[in-house]
Amino acid sequence: MSVTPTTAPTRARADASEPLRRFLQVARSAGLRVSAAEGIDAARAVDLIGFSDRTMFKDTLGLVLAKTPDEKAIYDETFELYFRRDEFLPRDDPENKTPPPPQDMANKAPAGANSEDPSGEPTLSDLLERDDRAALSTAMEIAAREIGVEKIRLLTQKNLYTRQILDRMGLRELEQILEQMRARGTPEGNASAQAYSERIERLWDSVRDFVERALVLYASGETEQFRERVLKSTRLENIDHNQHERMRVLVRKMAKRLATRYAMKRRKRQRGQLDIRRTLRRNMGWGGIPFITEWKQRRIEKPRVIVLCDVSGSVAWVAHFLLLFIYALTEVLSDIRSFAYSGSMVEVSDMLERLPIDDAIAHVMATEGFGTSNYGNALAEFEDGWMEHVTSKTTLIILGDARGNGTDPRADIVDRLTQRAKRIIWLNPEPRSAWGTGDSDMYRYAPYCSLVRVCNTLNHLERVITDLLETTS
Repeated sequence: MSVTPTTAPTRARADASEPLRRFLQVARSAGLRVSAAEGIDAARAVDLIGFSDRTMFKDTLGLVLAKTPDEKAIYDETFELYFRRDEFLPRDDPENKTPPPPQDMANKAPAGANSEDPSGEPTLSDLLERDDRAALSTAMEIAAREIGVEKIRLLTQKNLYTRQILDRMGLRELEQILEQMRARGTPEGNASAQAYSERIERLWDSVRDFVERALVLYASGETEQFRERVLKSTRLENIDHNQHERMRVLVRKMAKRLATRYAMKRRKRQRGQLDIRRTLRRNMGWGGIPFITEWKQRRIEKPRVIVLCDVSGSVAWVAHFLLLFIYALTEVLSDIRSFAYSGSMVEVSDMLERLPIDDAIAHVMATEGFGTSNYGNALAEFEDGWMEHVTSKTTLIILGDARGNGTDPRADIVDRLTQRAKRIIWLNPEPRSAWGTGDSDMYRYAPYCSLVRVCNTLNHLERVITDLLETTS
């Protein structure tokens, strides 16, 4: 079967697009949201401008791929790291500069040291002899691609990939040449061997730097995703204090994703269906020809939520992240009212809306948190002060372990709340095996709740909020 003339240009175009494809892979791993359509747009833009002008290339890709200030920062960092080519540049520090080898080293090197391979391509020894940095860099990247350096994930793999790249470039030939130089045993041979050894050492350093950069590029994104998966599935009370800021960022990211998803659903559903009667009536002036359409509108209200958070010591951190999650969803939730309780019930809605959410939650925990639970008293105070705000459109979320320290649980109040509210969701941070044990009154409250869930990780929180938005969207 003959090869058509279009094969070579097609292959050349594919080879030219390989750096872009790999860059998009790295950018996605680093957290940049790049859709398939944006990838196609980026490829078309690169076809127009090429790779020759670095500044224009970077600015063009940035316009296509980075959509927010945060993404712009990720893009700049990833671009500079991925397209950096300085492994074979001379060191600025004069102490690190290796003196050039003797001019007659080539003449005194063993036979074959400067020979070309049968294909006519210069060998690694030739490239080192000429100090051809561009060719060395190209040979290194070709070797890295052939051995699959993008699969590197662990720091302990750095030396392995460094050696594999060097072997693919032709390091064994250099080692043989070096051994032959040393075998002479003459002062001139020793000097040549020393200079040759220093060049090989610099080659090692350059390839090692390249592999370290590859580790940052290809492993950091997946490492971050792995850390996020671990954090999302770890009990909130076991999260180290040093990880709390990372957890807050993760909660905001999860909330933003849910808000985007369910806001789009509402906008789509609000388009309605064609109202034929109103359309004909509206177009009577044109003989009933529907120049102007009228649509049936189904009013979709945002869910109204009241949150009762136990902020006693055993539940405080779950309450912290639940409030943070809820208030990050203001785009798809309305009329959020929040209450904190341990021994008594206090409304904290105004504080959460007036102050930055992190500061407000910290203040709530400092003033109301870590007390001794008394569910009966807290529920009675809520019934006396705020029962009238619970309507048939209200979803009531109660977070607590239902441990009232032997006090009257007042399950009758939850029964009355059930008759007024749209539904009650009870989130308990304890495993089900602990419900009903000791002073737990969970099974007294459970019959009056629409949904009872274990909730002590970010995964649990996300699942509960997703269910809330699914049933009300």
